[in-house]
Amino acid sequence: MNLLLIDKAAFFRQFLYDPENPLLFNNGFFVYFFFLLTVLYYLFRERYSARTAILSLFSLYFFYKASGSFVLLVIISAVIDFFLSNLIFRQKNLIAKRLLLSLSILVNLGLLFYFKYTNFFIEICNNSLNAGFNPLNIILPVGISFYTFENLSYTVDVYHGKIDPEKKFLNYLLFLSFFPKLVMGPIVRASDFIPQLKKPYVVSNRDFADGFYLIVTGLFKKVIISDYITSNFVNYIFDAPSLHTGVECLLAVYGYAIVIYCDFSGYSDVAIGIAKWLGITIPANFNSPYKSTSISDFWRRWHISLSSWLRDYLYIPLGGNRHGTLRTYINLFITMLLGGLWHGASWNFILWGGLHGGALAVHKVWSNITKTKPEQEREWTRIVSIIFTFHVVCFGWIFFRASSFDLAFQMIQQIVLDFSFDGSIAFIENYGTVVLMIALGFVLHFLPESITEFTKTKVEKLPLIGSVLVFMAFIAMYAYFKTSEPIMPIYLQF
Repeated sequence: MNLLLIDKAAFFRQFLYDPENPLLFNNGFFVYFFFLLTVLYYLFRERYSARTAILSLFSLYFFYKASGSFVLLVIISAVIDFFLSNLIFRQKNLIAKRLLLSLSILVNLGLLFYFKYTNFFIEICNNSLNAGFNPLNIILPVGISFYTFENLSYTVDVYHGKIDPEKKFLNYLLFLSFFPKLVMGPIVRASDFIPQLKKPYVVSNRDFADGFYLIVTGLFKKVIISDYITSNFVNYIFDAPSLHTGVECLLAVYGYAIVIYCDFSGYSDVAIGIAKWLGITIPANFNSPYKSTSISDFWRRWHISLSSWLRDYLYIPLGGNRHGTLRTYINLFITMLLGGLWHGASWNFILWGGLHGGALAVHKVWSNITKTKPEQEREWTRIVSIIFTFHVVCFGWIFFRASSFDLAFQMIQQIVLDFSFDGSIAFIENYGTVVLMIALGFVLHFLPESITEFTKTKVEKLPLIGSVLVFMAFIAMYAYFKTSEPIMPIYLQF
């Protein structure tokens, strides 16, 4: 009898939030969650309101399983901005509209600042003013940086008359809490998302094939390539770079470039694929960023939803390129500096953002001097530009990944001053599989778009048993390469 009670208690605990095992796409519980959601969603596919309610409830439950009581923060944020946006829309007095918009910005940024930056600024005060403030016991809510930016873009767009505010609260709540993109983005605009909720549920064979391809390849990038390289190589090198040769450190930087790309783009691909199966289109968040021929091109390809948000809601309001060359460079630098700060409360992230801001300004200067358009570049020039841009990005990744300036500079020092091939044979024997994984990551990244489209077409023609076999093959590979402990997604901390 007691054993039966223990089993029942263990069963019901599976449905509660576990801080040691948050619900993510690569969590076993997600299979049951998504299966039940799909069944109910399909049964009520013809009833718009019921479909929205089901998806909202499942999205909120997903966030509860991923972050516990912080699900209330999403609901509160949705309530505040839903009502403020409607007040802004109805208000005829310009001053009152600005005050309401300011209130929305203050509430959203205030919550973000409190949870994400309070202890960082306490540390700054203690270091610069010799103050004796004690850090607060604050836990960073999962996804707060993403849904805060979605809230801000919504109220700003309503203020400028670009969109009308949503009249049904449930639609706005679902926009903010939609589970595929809630935890780690992409950052979605309400004008792109909410109208889709009011359309009939339609998933074509191609939509299903695209979703299947994105889910499988996304999981492959995240849980096989990224996690394996992270746990078996990158963490060791970045935690103690002075113990390794310059060649090992440089390979770790290249490895991290693939790790962060496969980790984040893989998660984004899964989110976009799941959304496709639910009849909702989320814009792509990555477009082969290491094929970029300039740092400007990189930010058109990397974390597209963030870079476009920073452009539309920060760079352009700062003045963009409308007030002369010097002001343009300053605006670029400020935008990227704040973009770096968005990633985390750390001087490393701020420096990383500053490096990219400076690189963007330098590229602007170079473009103005040469006045060469991308389509006018010769092939060898384009290849050199890609290699150079990639290494500029990799240099920034050192500061992004290192836990302190000291470790970052140790990494650079080893690469510059201790670039030795001593022990290469032993290195290959120990890390041969890691090297192959890094190479595989780059090969997949640089595959021509035509191969991707060809593969999707073949997937579309697969019978159900073929899709099952493909997924079973993925499961087998995952079981072989699975790390001893799950690796949390990198952007989960942001």
